[in-house]
This record gives sequence, C-alpha cells and structure tokens, in this order.
Amino acid sequence: MSDDRHDLPAAARRALAEAAERRRKAEETEKNRPRELGGRDGPEPVRYGDWERKGIAVDF
Repeated sequence: MSDDRHDLPAAARRALAEAAERRRKAEETEKNRPRELGGRDGPEPVRYGDWERKGIAVDF
C-alpha cells in the first residue's frame, strides 16, 4: 500500500487494502477465463443498456 495514506484511519487503510486485493484477484480471474466463441465485439451490451443487432437497437 502507498505510504501517502498514513493520515487515514486504520479502518480506511484496511478497506483500501482489501479492495486492492479484490481487484488483483478479479484481474487474475479475468486473465484465466476462457475466451467466448462467437460472442459480440465491442463493449458488453448489458452493461451499457442497449442491445444492437444488424443496426436495430433494443432497450431493456
């Protein structure tokens, strides 16, 4: 953890350390995940709220 965080309370420093560990594990898991075959190109449509297929956008 960075030394510039010494002015934070212990609970905040612990929370930051736990969040960094979760991010590290998530990145490691993502690297080990197999690639999707036949999936969509570009950003995940569910995350951005629209599905687009052959020029037609459908909102949920």
